[in-house]
Amino acid sequence: MLRFPFILTVLLFAPSGALAQGGPPYYTNDPGTPGNLNFEINLGYMPFFYSDQSVSHTPDVDINFGVGDRIQLTYENAWLRVQNPGSATKFGLGQSNPGVKWRFYDTGEEGLEISIFPQLFLNNPDNAVRRGITSPSDSFLMPVEFAKKFGPIDVNYEIGYQFVHKGPDGWITGLVAGHGFTPKLELDVELYNQGTFHPSANQPTIDFGGRYRLHNPVILLFMAGRSLESSSPTHGYFIGYFGIQLLLPPKSYDRDQPHPELGTNPE
Repeated sequence: MLRFPFILTVLLFAPSGALAQGGPPYYTNDPGTPGNLNFEINLGYMPFFYSDQSVSHTPDVDINFGVGDRIQLTYENAWLRVQNPGSATKFGLGQSNPGVKWRFYDTGEEGLEISIFPQLFLNNPDNAVRRGITSPSDSFLMPVEFAKKFGPIDVNYEIGYQFVHKGPDGWITGLVAGHGFTPKLELDVELYNQGTFHPSANQPTIDFGGRYRLHNPVILLFMAGRSLESSSPTHGYFIGYFGIQLLLPPKSYDRDQPHPELGTNPE
C-alpha cells in the first residue's frame, strides 16, 4: 500500500491547480457552501464490505441548498441494501440526515475557514429498525470543520461529538489532503475515524479519491479505501463512493472556464 508521506510528497511537487475539498466522495466535511440560492446535489453508490456482511447505499442522495454566502441547508438519505450470509438480502430506507452548516470564519481562499455543521440522524416511520437495516438510536452530531491551504496542498479537517439517544455517545474526526492537478482533475487522500466512548471503540479508515469535472455543472466523484485494522464485522475491507455531483442552476457557472474550487459554487 502507498504510504501517506509518499502521497503528500507527490502532491507537494505537483503543479498547482484546483482547490481540494471535503464532502462527497469523502466522509470528512469542509466549510464550503453552495452559494446563495444554489444547489449542490450528490448522487452516489456507496459500498461497505465487512467480514460477515455488506451494506450498500443504492443510491445515497445528498441535497445541499445555499442561503446567503455562508449558510447551507442539507438533507441526506439512502436506500440501503444489507446482505448477510445465510439470509435473504434486505432493502430499506436509511436514517434521515438533515443539517445546517454555517461558515462563521472566512479569511479568503488562501486563508483559514471554519464552520459548524449540526446534524440530526433520525429513523423514519417504517420497519427498517425492526428488520435490522438501521440503528435503533437517533442521534445529534455537532462537528467543526476547518480548511486551510499550505502551499500547493489543500487541507480539510473535521472533528465532532455525537450525542446518541438510547446508546453510547460517540465522536468523529477526519482529514482530507489533496491537490488539483489540472483545472478538471483533483486527487486527495483521506484519513477518517469514528467511535464511541463507553464502550471505547473506533473504526479508522484510509481512502484515496478524486473529482473530475465533466463540464461545469457535472462533476464525477470517486473514492476507494479500507479499514486500517484487520477486517472484522465492524472494520471493512473495502469502502467506496462512486457517483456524480450536480451544481445547479447551470447558469450560475461559467461554462467555458472551470471554477477554481471543485465541488463548490462561486460566492
